Amino acid sequence: MIAPAVAVVCVLALWELTVRSGLLSERHVPAMTDTVAELASLLGDGDFWEAVGNTLQGWALGLGIAAALAIPLGILIGSSPTAYRSVRFVVEFLRPIPSVALVPLAVLIYGVGLESKVFLAAFASFWPLFVQTLYGVHDVDPVATDTARSFGLGRLERLWRVKLPSAVPYIATGLRISSAVALILAVTAEIVIGSAGLGREINVARQGGAIELMYALIITTGLLGWLLNAITTRAER
Repeated sequence: MIAPAVAVVCVLALWELTVRSGLLSERHVPAMTDTVAELASLLGDGDFWEAVGNTLQGWALGLGIAAALAIPLGILIGSSPTAYRSVRFVVEFLRPIPSVALVPLAVLIYGVGLESKVFLAAFASFWPLFVQTLYGVHDVDPVATDTARSFGLGRLERLWRVKLPSAVPYIATGLRISSAVALILAVTAEIVIGSAGLGREINVARQGGAIELMYALIITTGLLGWLLNAITTRAER
């Protein structure tokens, strides 16, 4: 814990030094102390916490929908070699589509509210989790499957007792990756289409020239991502 803390302090000190020395213009990058002071003042602002809540709502709904679809589909398709081969091309075609490219479609269908944000977060976070689940079920040791079959276990029981436990580490990793992706897309949707949340507040601060506020909100999104990643990493372990 000491080494990461020292690294953070060094980065913050370097930030303060480069701005105060004039290497970076304060018009574009505020001093670290000014930004931290602005962030501290936000902690007592109800509108700030409402924005945090809106961002977390979009993240949670998007990730929840992705998990509800990706995990069962991954288990089902991964359990059947024929289904796995059949959908592989479709998955490899759809997975690389940038979720931001779907912003016009989301706005057209759902407008600029919460639904668009959830749609984009769910679409983006679905693929890492689906692929991880698919590979987890598909890559089960065939010796374990054959042993279970020789003991008379049926298909559903083999799935429950052999394949699913073997796939759990893959699924946990997929959830951790998808959690970060869902947050990124939630904030992106707020910036691009103006859905309520931290992203919209960042854009409003930029348009109003409130540079300290903008950087404080950006740091907030980073801290939020770090916290969610720490939680999912602990859950994965």
